[in-house]
Amino acid sequence: MKKNIIYIVLIAIIGVIVFVPGVKDKLKDVFFPVATIESAVHIEADDYDVDLQGINVPSTNMKNFRNKPVFLNFWGTWCPPCRKEWPSIQRLYDRRKDNIDFVLIAMKDEEPAVRKFLKENNYTVPVYIAQSPISEKILPKAFPTTFLLDENGRILIKEDAATDWDSESIHQFIDNIIK
Repeated sequence: MKKNIIYIVLIAIIGVIVFVPGVKDKLKDVFFPVATIESAVHIEADDYDVDLQGINVPSTNMKNFRNKPVFLNFWGTWCPPCRKEWPSIQRLYDRRKDNIDFVLIAMKDEEPAVRKFLKENNYTVPVYIAQSPISEKILPKAFPTTFLLDENGRILIKEDAATDWDSESIHQFIDNIIK
């Protein structure tokens, strides 16, 4: 009898997790706050070869960010979730710009719209527009998409949804990779 009650309770809990909207996402945020860790995927030297037109910083090539930890974000002014996460990215940048390089690439956007967005919101995070093809390994399929790369080009975090990038768990994660 006790065994049956335990099974019924477990089935009910699983049912709530699967069928009640938001429960699965809330549990994911509680138990996996930093997104998916992808230790097997590396960005190779050729993947870094992307010419970047600087919007609020000088133009460069992404190769200049090799051998350094990088916060790489693909976004657009036209994307509501991208706009939503920007304040937390700015706060993270303000606190961590000396520890990690920031490369935010505006996608499917025109330079005047990007400049206007940055100016209206007083954002100072380095923003670029890609001027050459982006490797399939990092080309986003959804926006925003953010990668946290270690100095070896290993993808430590890949998040393809708006995220609070100024959370304590992100700061702890950055502390661990810059040691």
